[in-house]
Amino acid sequence: MEKWINQKSPRTGRLTDIQLPCQSIAMLIVFLVFATISASVITAEDYQGLFLGKLNTYAHQVSGDVYAVDEYTILIKSFFYDGLSADAFFWSGATVRPSNIGFIVPDETGRTNKLRRYNNEDITIRLPEDKKLNSIKWFSIWDIRDRRNLADIYIPEEFEPPSPQRISEFSRISNGVQSGPVVILDSKTIAIPELYYDGLSENTFFWVGDGPHLESLGPYSNEEIILELPGSMTVFEIDWLAIWNAEHEINYGSVIIPDNLNIPPSLTSLIKHESPLPNCEQLHRRLQLSWEIFGPQITFEVAGQIDPNDYIAFGLSGSPNRTQMIGADVSISYLDGHFGKTEDYNLTEKYPCTNVLGLHKGICPDSKVGGVENFQIHTYVREEGITKITYRRNLINTGDEGDRIFEKQGKSSVIWAIGKLNPLKEPRMHHYYPKGLIQLEFGRKPAVRNCYQFTKTSERSPYTISNLAKRKTWGPLRVFNQSLTTFYARLGVPGGIRGYTSLTGSTSPGLVWYINGLMAPSLFVKRGRTYLFRVEGGNNPHNARYYHPLYITDDAMGGLVRQDDKERKKRHVYAGIDYDRKGRPTPTASGRLCLWDYPNSMDARKADNYQTFIQFRNALNYTCEQGNVGLLQWTPNSSTPDVVYYQSFTQRNMGGKIFVLDDFSLLPTFVSGSNTISLSFLLVFTPLFFLTIIPMLNNLS
Repeated sequence: MEKWINQKSPRTGRLTDIQLPCQSIAMLIVFLVFATISASVITAEDYQGLFLGKLNTYAHQVSGDVYAVDEYTILIKSFFYDGLSADAFFWSGATVRPSNIGFIVPDETGRTNKLRRYNNEDITIRLPEDKKLNSIKWFSIWDIRDRRNLADIYIPEEFEPPSPQRISEFSRISNGVQSGPVVILDSKTIAIPELYYDGLSENTFFWVGDGPHLESLGPYSNEEIILELPGSMTVFEIDWLAIWNAEHEINYGSVIIPDNLNIPPSLTSLIKHESPLPNCEQLHRRLQLSWEIFGPQITFEVAGQIDPNDYIAFGLSGSPNRTQMIGADVSISYLDGHFGKTEDYNLTEKYPCTNVLGLHKGICPDSKVGGVENFQIHTYVREEGITKITYRRNLINTGDEGDRIFEKQGKSSVIWAIGKLNPLKEPRMHHYYPKGLIQLEFGRKPAVRNCYQFTKTSERSPYTISNLAKRKTWGPLRVFNQSLTTFYARLGVPGGIRGYTSLTGSTSPGLVWYINGLMAPSLFVKRGRTYLFRVEGGNNPHNARYYHPLYITDDAMGGLVRQDDKERKKRHVYAGIDYDRKGRPTPTASGRLCLWDYPNSMDARKADNYQTFIQFRNALNYTCEQGNVGLLQWTPNSSTPDVVYYQSFTQRNMGGKIFVLDDFSLLPTFVSGSNTISLSFLLVFTPLFFLTIIPMLNNLS
């Protein structure tokens, strides 16, 4: 009998939406609602593809088990070859038996070098030039010089290699759920094309027995969704998949998963990790939190599948009833070279720590807001792409105004985030974070482990998360027009991976400069010509998040007010700053706030779904406050370096490059392509850009 898995604390999770070329694809990590599980469960490690047989061995101790992974790919498990043959290669052909009439098959690295020694290795090799397995009759290890067959295996007649299988569409039961035919891409990956769901019901999920914390599904309109099963789970364990309302136990739409599918295996390996601490929760596909309470202290371990320059933030929410960043008390954990660090932070605003009229506000270390460091770091290590840091603090409030109490009894609302560090090891805008409420019971008894293994997918898999994440950047974005002498500097959101980080190689504080409607573009100016920047980055110093005077400097990071005297002496300012008698900098180019921001209906994590920057920007809300425009006038001269930067006075990493030329005919060789904003491009760009900008400019005149 089919049944739903029922637990007290069902969990699910959802990743930042990401995009494949020409498709809108949301990558989710989910556990599924599934029916009966067969007695013989096939895990990701068990299923290797369609078994073709063992290599027939003739010389040099060649051996191995051969599997068909898909139409083009072969997996050889436990492959052994002594490497002593004079000129051996992987070799294949369509003759009756192996012979010198055939072609070289590249090795596991994609190269066609003479075979090295292999000692019981698992290797995946792909036929060249998109040749298919059903077009060959044999595969061998062949010595070309001696025309000698060292080992071979034959491809069966009427062979059908594993391939993605199209099954039925979602049933249309409620809330507008419908889809195109679902495709099982491999043993861990499911594609749902043309998915519709109205998103109006709370507590509705791609359902799970256990796993990362619940985040209710938003609306989908003709989107293609890729679901990746977590840990060791495969589609062979699942009878059906549904969009499920957890609160009312209602099925809005579902699809049956057939048995015995001839599909490719997921080229995924498990990364073994288990914390010594007894409690564990999977906060995200990339993040586990483990903990233990002993006496008056609580010990945490954060384990994240993150980049070496990423940080992990975790702590108590600023609100007891919802996930709230402002007012939160968090730890920021990261590796600094060979050393691990966990620092105590107090979050008072959603911007980097800033001295606002003598008082620090924002995302600040406790030491800058009158508190003390309360976390004691114990262990830190990075293995197989997993950063693990263990630290401890007292349960009770230590007397710091910003510290919150870790309660033993009852549920506590928590927050977490993963983001990049800037070169000064300051946390920047996070790229993974929860959208819904997360509550944990730190003193729960007995201890519970709701975590699964991290996974690592071969780069040869077309469905690997890392390959999906390698999306084409929106840039380069450039403003080049020989007759242009006025630039409009406004603020905007930085986008996702395709946005500011990819365009500049830097991490933003959450806002960046938009020049003439483009995100942090490179500008091209001529020496001896006067340029005017009309600055609309906010002029209220009491509102540090939206106070950004513009200046021009040789500093690639900017944020002049955040630098001490020693740092300032290393930099040169070319425009936008005056100095008082004591040498303190004062900005001269600040104006009213004009901002491109996410509308309330837009999930910032879906920014990378947009194929181009123009599409992304046109989905944003554009608002402009009443007030005056700041003016910055600048004439680059012979002493101006070839490359300078426009930056924010108050925050680092918000601007871009300015290329200073002697003659426009001597443009750098890289200034070409469709993303360079030339006069001809502006003719196409004008209707969309000036429809929103021209009325505002008329009001200023």
